[in-house]
Amino acid sequence: MLDTAIEAARAAGQIIVEKYRQPIAVHTKGFRDLVTEVDIAAQQAIVDLIAARFPSHAILAEEDPGKLDDEREYTWVVDPLDGTTNYAFRLPIFSVSIGLAHRGEPVLGVVYDPMRDHLFCAQAGQGAFLNGTPLRVAEREELIGTLVAFDWARDPRIREAVLRILNHVAPQVGTVRALGSAALGPCYVAAGWLDAYFHARLSPWDAAAGAVIVREAGGQATDFAGQPWSLTSPRFLAASSALHPGMLALIREVLTQS
Repeated sequence: MLDTAIEAARAAGQIIVEKYRQPIAVHTKGFRDLVTEVDIAAQQAIVDLIAARFPSHAILAEEDPGKLDDEREYTWVVDPLDGTTNYAFRLPIFSVSIGLAHRGEPVLGVVYDPMRDHLFCAQAGQGAFLNGTPLRVAEREELIGTLVAFDWARDPRIREAVLRILNHVAPQVGTVRALGSAALGPCYVAAGWLDAYFHARLSPWDAAAGAVIVREAGGQATDFAGQPWSLTSPRFLAASSALHPGMLALIREVLTQS
């Protein structure tokens, strides 16, 4: 299954890179929500490969989402182009994300950045890797020296909540970045390039793979209540185990005041 996820991610990545410098059709599928012909083509390549090899498995994919199927033992959770807005604007920060859940529990993840040829992958209990090299979260223990990233939600009310969190968090960490790819955020935490990443409203395909990768690198992936992140959790916090309690406390201080 891991080999299939890697093969599918690379196939989608090839499509994404080939189209990157070409004119593409960009459409709006919702408020602040873009989709391109590349999203559709990349997803088709992924779904075709998975369906051919594992016909009994369910597939939950962003551009044809359907619903979570609790009756299937395995569910693939696919974002063919995470960071579509970046892609449409030619900002080269985007990725392919393919996760696999066993009875609802994420157990495998592959995130591929085709512009840098960064392939992040992990299986439950087997560790996390970047292009074959083992990953480990950073060892920093004080929030004041950290690099924290986040991403914006589309809903204006949730954006206001994110701004309140930022106003509270920013003075107490080193600095803050917005990435534009929720799948890459936890991978960067796993690699030690970020200390924490949070998102106040995401979908299952945004974090299914990244949650496995950051956990296997020694970090935490939870919701804003501190519970392990699951496919039904809209809020997401990934951080090293040392810094997760402090980041969670800062976020919760804001939410309890709202």
